[in-house]
Amino acid sequence: MVNAPLPVKVLFVCMGNICRSPSAEGVFRHVVQQAGLEAEILIDSAGTHDYHVGGPPDSRSQRHALQRGYDLSALRAWQILEKDFDRFDYIYVMDCENLNNVLRICPERDKHKVGLFLALAPHLGVEEVPDPYYGGVEGFEHVLDLIEAASEALLAKLCQDHGLKPLARS
Repeated sequence: MVNAPLPVKVLFVCMGNICRSPSAEGVFRHVVQQAGLEAEILIDSAGTHDYHVGGPPDSRSQRHALQRGYDLSALRAWQILEKDFDRFDYIYVMDCENLNNVLRICPERDKHKVGLFLALAPHLGVEEVPDPYYGGVEGFEHVLDLIEAASEALLAKLCQDHGLKPLARS
């Protein structure tokens, strides 16, 4: 999606918008802020289902994210709708099942905006961000590891696609 007007708008999507996609939103927002590009890149997250609309991220997601310096406490779940494809330039989905759910409601003209988040980081050797909801602590940590790697790759892509220049990190 080269040449989208600034700010560039990125949406992360999972099933309920309480574990993976808010974690991706929080991590990527931090990466963007560290690069000094928060005015040029806007970030949000949504779910394909309405199970948790209005609710905060899962307490385990919040706890593990906060241990790494990402505050998810202000985020609230919402469900992606067809009108949202007009609002966002890039839509990154956490897994194949939800990718299919997103593509089912996506207008044909916007399908180029949608893809799997981990496709940005093929060096990880995994295609999907696994759902940690029914697992233990290690699942939430693994999700953050994957999201951190893909977030760095996404920032590099957006900088290249839109001519953005991150601030030098000290």
